[in-house]
Amino acid sequence: MASRKRNSAIKSEAKQSAKKPGTTKKQVAKRVAAKSAGSKHTPAKRTPARRASASHGLTETERLRRIVQSFGKVSVLVVADLIADEFISGEISRVSREAPVLILRHRERTLVPGGGANAVMNLAALGVTALPVGLVGDDEAGRSLLQIFRKNKISVSGISRLKGYTTTTKTRVLAFSAHSSRQQVVRIDREGEALKGSHPALLEIVASAREYAPAADAVLLSDYGYGAVTPQLFNLIRARGVLGETPVTLDSRYRLLEYDGISAATPNEGEVEEALGVRIGLDRARLLEAGSELLRQMRLEALVITRGGDGMMAFERRETPLEIPIFGANQVVDVTGAGDTVIATYTAALAAGASSYEAAKLANYAGGLVVMKRGTSTISQAELLAVLAD
Repeated sequence: MASRKRNSAIKSEAKQSAKKPGTTKKQVAKRVAAKSAGSKHTPAKRTPARRASASHGLTETERLRRIVQSFGKVSVLVVADLIADEFISGEISRVSREAPVLILRHRERTLVPGGGANAVMNLAALGVTALPVGLVGDDEAGRSLLQIFRKNKISVSGISRLKGYTTTTKTRVLAFSAHSSRQQVVRIDREGEALKGSHPALLEIVASAREYAPAADAVLLSDYGYGAVTPQLFNLIRARGVLGETPVTLDSRYRLLEYDGISAATPNEGEVEEALGVRIGLDRARLLEAGSELLRQMRLEALVITRGGDGMMAFERRETPLEIPIFGANQVVDVTGAGDTVIATYTAALAAGASSYEAAKLANYAGGLVVMKRGTSTISQAELLAVLAD
């Protein structure tokens, strides 16, 4: 009962702050933390063996549905590299006389949250109260991300705006004709300079995360290598036991092995190969060996290795690995942002009390759905429940 009241208060605060652009990060964070402290609630540790409450006697599908239905009662702190994904679409007109390139007639431009910001959007779409902490520039992309968050009733109080800083933006140019679908022909990345470890904006990220921590049922780290979340910053965030036994999930592109204090990680097969210096390919034995080695080196409770068209392999300490086949058609439309959907769903399920294998199965469903959509997309709670109703 206390947990339900606490999460209701948190969601109310988050939505109110989203509606009030003038509300400062510290004001909302302190109110959220104060309400959490007033409930005398400490998030329970979700070990791999833990199941969602009152699930005895239910079928697996019924348990998974109950977990998804409870997403609205949980809150997830997201410390992330916030990225803008821009899509510019043009219809093929002709070949240029200036160079052997296509001339496109501009048709559409859209900008959506990407990277860690996409993980935030996926959590919100699933009904979870997302508490994002990160950094954007005082530029068009940064302002657009904040506007989209507010429109979706996501608190922006934990997001710092830094003048002179470039919000990381990935621009994809898509070409199409009357008889063909849109195809990406080039990508242009705009990246801000990495900030030094003692930069005030980074220290503000640490302070914001620590203020939100008591209100979170889980913590999601989305490290794309742009500096807003690093092993060093995470060590400052978790210092003096501020996270308690709250589960922490990690999606890190370049430095998996540098993190400590992580509960579970969701790397793709390529990231595992790079981290361990091995080649997995189609060798199942090597995949199992790599997963066990990563569990050991990172001291994880659980691990999910995503394998594209080959599905997932889920691991948990002292348990037999679980191979999960790909969900849906293997004719993938677009994989952009699929990893963000996977870790968002996985973290939401752990926060709701799912076992790691139950969380992995739900993440597999969500991942299979999102790759059938074009561009950077999300999966809603209703879509996930519809799959489980079939």
